[in-house]
Amino acid sequence: MKLDPSSADVRPGDPGPRAAAQPTPPGPAHPPQPRVLAAIWRRAPAALAVLALVALALLFGPRVLWGPRVAVTPVLRGDFVQSVVASGHVEAPHRVSIGAQLAGEVRAVPVEEGQEVMAGQALIQLVDAEWVAAAAQADAAVQQAEARLRLLREVQAPVAAQALRQAEINAGNARAQWGRNVTLREQGFIGQAALDDLKKALDLSEAQVLTARSQLASAQPGGSDHAVATTALAEARAAAAAAHARLNYTAITAPVAGTLIDRSVEPGDVVQPGKTLMVLSPAGQTQLVVQIDEKNPALLAPGQQAVASADAYADQHFAAELVYINPGVDVQRGSVEVKLAVPHPPAYLRQDMTVSVQIRTASRSQTLLLASDAVRDADRGEPWVLKVDGHHARRQRVKLGLRSGGQSEVLEGLQAGDLVVPVSTPGIAEGSRLQPLVRTGSAS
Repeated sequence: MKLDPSSADVRPGDPGPRAAAQPTPPGPAHPPQPRVLAAIWRRAPAALAVLALVALALLFGPRVLWGPRVAVTPVLRGDFVQSVVASGHVEAPHRVSIGAQLAGEVRAVPVEEGQEVMAGQALIQLVDAEWVAAAAQADAAVQQAEARLRLLREVQAPVAAQALRQAEINAGNARAQWGRNVTLREQGFIGQAALDDLKKALDLSEAQVLTARSQLASAQPGGSDHAVATTALAEARAAAAAAHARLNYTAITAPVAGTLIDRSVEPGDVVQPGKTLMVLSPAGQTQLVVQIDEKNPALLAPGQQAVASADAYADQHFAAELVYINPGVDVQRGSVEVKLAVPHPPAYLRQDMTVSVQIRTASRSQTLLLASDAVRDADRGEPWVLKVDGHHARRQRVKLGLRSGGQSEVLEGLQAGDLVVPVSTPGIAEGSRLQPLVRTGSAS
């Protein structure tokens, strides 16, 4: 007899036919056996050693094979301007020292230091009462001399002319009377004594004529009296001119237009001739006076153009032109003084301002350029560089041209794109291995 499984008796706890058919879920993994762990532990040092060797090879292998990494400088091609840079100050072509020509007390000083003044403008006024009186006295002396000369011309000369005329008439009468009496004496009508008296009267009248003639001549132009009066007038006029000149000296004025850059006088001061009271910088051409290192004058020539800037306005530039090179050298500073003209000075430029000047001495178009700090023995006349050849530094002689602003022109020995080792790099000599690392911005 077959039993129906669906009708079979199922006891509690009996899984039954279906329960027996289900698979048993897997249990937890079995831990590794101690023998496997021991094997792994024995092999760990060797693995770590291999890893360490690989890491060291990756880290130090290139350095051992190719050398250290070294910053190098490339040789580039570009435009180059050689210039000489120096500093100096603003200066007018000349300065005017202003002082008093008379001793006296200062009454007023109507200007201030730094003020721009016009030619003829009053700068200092002295007390002038004494000099006004002296000028008035001199003017009176001139008037008196002029009156004397007028008196000579208008009175004395005409009177002398009339006196001469009268003397000539008297002499004519005396001469005629003496002539008649000479005839009467010959006829015996008068005595010799009467004739002698007439002769004396004739001589006296003729002498009076000579005197009157001399007086007239003296009173006329060219005569002694006229000359004395004229000389006295000239002396009086000269004395008056001197008095007025001294009076004018009490008002000290600007001889030219310009800017007062110094003032050392105040109202109430008693000044003496010869002492500088003010310094005037004349308006007009402005120049820059700078000191050039004694190594550079061979690069300079009159007419070279320059760019300058005042330290107080460093971002504003103006043009200048080299016009003078001092032939001597300042022994104390080891420099040569040069002067540059400023054709169009900016409004802010002031006397004695400190300026920086860059004088353009030469230029090259599309030439080979190298940073000067990569050139060795440049001052000895045999410059050379350490040129990168693959992963080695090789000595390479070069010929240089212009040098300025940390840049050198390369005429021979290198090409564009070559790499060289800076002088300041330690531990790199000819033949050293290296890994070049190009410095950016090393040349332009």
